[in-house]
Amino acid sequence: QVQLVESGGGLVQAGGSLRLSCTASGSIFSINYMGWYRQAPGKQRELVATISSGGRANYADSVKGRFTISRDNAKNTVYLQMNSLEPEDTSIYYCNYWTYRGEDTWGQGTQVTVSS
Repeated sequence: QVQLVESGGGLVQAGGSLRLSCTASGSIFSINYMGWYRQAPGKQRELVATISSGGRANYADSVKGRFTISRDNAKNTVYLQMNSLEPEDTSIYYCNYWTYRGEDTWGQGTQVTVSS
């Protein structure tokens, strides 16, 4: 089992920045994907960005060029640097851990609110 703990959410003005962190603990398989998803009230959960253990990143079109995902495998931590934030980015952001072995774990979520 893997547990995820997110941090870094908060309230910022449009155009501002936040950096989210997610640290995994437990039985972590070395070949994995970690990522960030978000879900606003009344909306489906959507992909924001993922990154493989090898460092290959993928982004939703809506955040491409503004957000950067990175990871520190030694610390079992994934980060999401969010720049040029927009009110539309307001959501609960969830960290995810996934492996081809069938593991799929979610964090508790951290609130990001962007004011106009």
